[in-house]
Amino acid sequence: MIRREDVFKIGRIGKPHGIKGEVFFHFDDDVFDRVESEYLILDIDGILVPFFMEEYRFRSDYVALVKFQQVDTQERASELTGCEVFFSRELASEEDMMPTWEMLIDFDVIDAQNGNTIGTIAAIDKQTANILFELYNGILIPANEDLIEDIDTEKETITMNIPEGLLNL
Repeated sequence: MIRREDVFKIGRIGKPHGIKGEVFFHFDDDVFDRVESEYLILDIDGILVPFFMEEYRFRSDYVALVKFQQVDTQERASELTGCEVFFSRELASEEDMMPTWEMLIDFDVIDAQNGNTIGTIAAIDKQTANILFELYNGILIPANEDLIEDIDTEKETITMNIPEGLLNL
């Protein structure tokens, strides 16, 4: 059984493309291509299910057409529309790469000055030039690499030098 803490969200399945089972895959992170994964994990009615890819091709920087094994009709592909897509943290970390922004969701943010936990990352806001960590407690913190002192993927923590007064806004 795949556990939520073992995966991170990378996108969502869009509508079917054609009649042979292809679907549009709208992704925020192309980790599935960088580590050459054979499968993606879809949330089907609250259960995380691996779907093995026969092939995929990029349509743009954030959209790919994906053909999954055993999804051979437009009707079957339409059943996947709207499903959230996840990727294994273990597979991503095997490549010894820097974590992507999406991998940091649910990491705890630690203040480097005093060691206190500020909160847990709920989402990454990339809609503006300045990327922000949105914490569950409502705090927004700039995800500036100059502020990040350490990322511990084992403990799922990010130690940051928080600018003075930021937490009082």
